[in-house]
Amino acid sequence: MNLKPLADRVIVKAAQAEEKTKGGLYIPDTGKEKPMYGEVVAVGPGKVSDAGQVVTMQVKAGDKVLYGKYSGTEVQVEGDDYLIMRESDIFAIIA
Repeated sequence: MNLKPLADRVIVKAAQAEEKTKGGLYIPDTGKEKPMYGEVVAVGPGKVSDAGQVVTMQVKAGDKVLYGKYSGTEVQVEGDDYLIMRESDIFAIIA
């Protein structure tokens, strides 16, 4: 992938939506909910604070994260779908 995020931006590969319910029923494409978790693919260098210092990022490539339902901007690169969002849009790292 040839994307490199700037400042405090993060590129996330969203998880796939569930194909069927726990009871075994298949979910049609129109009924699938957008997942709110994914894997961090790339991170920017960090944001510059008001004091002029670079605030390092808390997430790193490979982290699995939870984010808001409507967070980020969807982009498609080389046939794959990604989300570009600020680090502050990420709620938690899944351990």
